[in-house]
Amino acid sequence: MTDFAALLQPDRGQLARDIEVVYPDAFADWLKAQPPRVRATLGAHQVTGKAGNKAILPGDAADDWSVLHVCDEDVASPWRIASQPDFLPEGTYRLKHGEIGAAGLGWLLAQHRFERYAKAEKDAGSRVLLTSDPAAIDETVRLAQATALVRDLVNTGSSDMGPAELEAEADKLARKHDATLTVTRGDALHKGYPMIDAVGRAAAKHRAPRLIELEWGNPKHPRIAVVGKGVCFDSGGLDIKPAAGMRLMKKDMGGAAHALALASLVMDARLKVRLHLLIPAVENAISADAFRPGDVLRTRKGLTVENTNTDAEGRLVLGDALTKAGEDKPALVIDYATLTGAARVALGPDLPATFVNDEALASELLAAGTAAYDPLWRMPLWDGYDDYLKSDIADLINAPDNGYAGAVTAALFLRRFAPEGVPWAHLDTFAWRPNAKPARPKGGEAYGLRAAWAMLKGRYAA
Repeated sequence: MTDFAALLQPDRGQLARDIEVVYPDAFADWLKAQPPRVRATLGAHQVTGKAGNKAILPGDAADDWSVLHVCDEDVASPWRIASQPDFLPEGTYRLKHGEIGAAGLGWLLAQHRFERYAKAEKDAGSRVLLTSDPAAIDETVRLAQATALVRDLVNTGSSDMGPAELEAEADKLARKHDATLTVTRGDALHKGYPMIDAVGRAAAKHRAPRLIELEWGNPKHPRIAVVGKGVCFDSGGLDIKPAAGMRLMKKDMGGAAHALALASLVMDARLKVRLHLLIPAVENAISADAFRPGDVLRTRKGLTVENTNTDAEGRLVLGDALTKAGEDKPALVIDYATLTGAARVALGPDLPATFVNDEALASELLAAGTAAYDPLWRMPLWDGYDDYLKSDIADLINAPDNGYAGAVTAALFLRRFAPEGVPWAHLDTFAWRPNAKPARPKGGEAYGLRAAWAMLKGRYAA
C-alpha cells in the first residue's frame, strides 16, 4: 500500500514550490498582473486559460519556479488539484492561496498505483503537499487508504482473490483493531446459511463458501451492521454468462471490498458503535454440484426461494447475511453489492443505485454524498413491484423474467430479508471505473464509500 502519510505533511515553512490555482473566468485578469517572462512562457506553451491548462512558471532565478493550474473545480472538491502529481516532478509543494481542504485526497490518490502484477518502469518519486491544517491529515490519509483498499481488492485477479483471501483481509483488520473474527463454513454453513452454501458449493474445495463476520466496539454502543457481497467470481452458474459478461466478474466482490473499507474507517476513527461486518464469500462456479434453475432453496429466515436464475446469486447470499445481521438487533444496516446490470443501465457507473427504507437515513446519506463529492442516487422500493417476486410453488422467486425494473426488484428481494423496522440502506454499486480521470484510474473504484462514512461519522463520532 502506498505510504500516503508521507505525501501530506504539516506546513512549517519548509522550502516548497507554489501551486497557484486560477479559475478560467479569472485567468485574463490574473495574466495581466504577471511579469513579461511569465506571459511569454504561457504564450509559447499556448496556455489560454481553459480548465485543465497547467504550466511551470519561471521565477527570478534559474531554479526559481512555481506552478499554474487552471481549474473550474469547486474549492471543496477532492479532485481540484488531482491532475498535478502526474504533471509535476518529485518535490514538495504548497498551494499559494488558501488551504488544501478536501483536495488533499485527490493529491494522495493520484500517487497510488496498483502494482501487484506489473511494476512501474521507473520510480517517479514522491510529490509532497504541505498543509496548514495538520489536524485534517489523519482523516485524509485514512480516506485514501480505504479508497485504495477497495481499488486494490477489486483489481486483483480472481485467482488471487477468492473466499479465503477475503477472509484473510478480514482477519488482518481484526488483528489490527483487536476485533473478533468468526467464519462459518462446511456443515455449519449448509445448515445455518443454506443460500450462501447453495451458491458457493460448486466451487473447488480451496474456494469453499463461507460467511465471514467481524465484531468490534463497545457492546453498549449502537449496533451497526455493514454487509458486503463477496462473490469472488461469477460465471453465472448453470445460467452461464457469455464470455464478454464474465470478463470483469473478478469485481463481483466489490461490495465486500467496500464493506471492508468502511469497517476499517469506523475502527480507525473509533466511532462509538458496535460494528458487525458480514461478508458472504463465494464463487459462483459450475460443477456437478452446482445449484440449478428451478431448485427451491431454503433460507436462514425460513422463507423458500424458487431459483429462476443462477446468475441472480448475489441477492441470495446477501439474503442469508442480512437475516443474520437482523438477529442481533442492529440500529442500522448498510449493504454494498455489485448487484444488477439494470442499475448501470439506469444510472451509469458513477452513481450507486441507493435504496433506503427510512427517510431520515436517506436524507443523511444523500446529503453526505453531495458534500463529500461521492454522489448517490435514490431509487424506489416500489411496493407495486413486489408481485414480480411471486412464485407458484415457493414463498418468492429470486429474479423475475419480465425484464422490468431489475435493480428495484433485486432490492425488494433483499427487503424480504432485511430486519423489519430497522433503518436499512442498500447500495447497488458498480465498483469499477471504465474511463480514467485524474486520480481515478480505470479499474476498481470506491463508489458510495465516502458518503456512508460521512454519514456514520456525523452520527457516531467519538
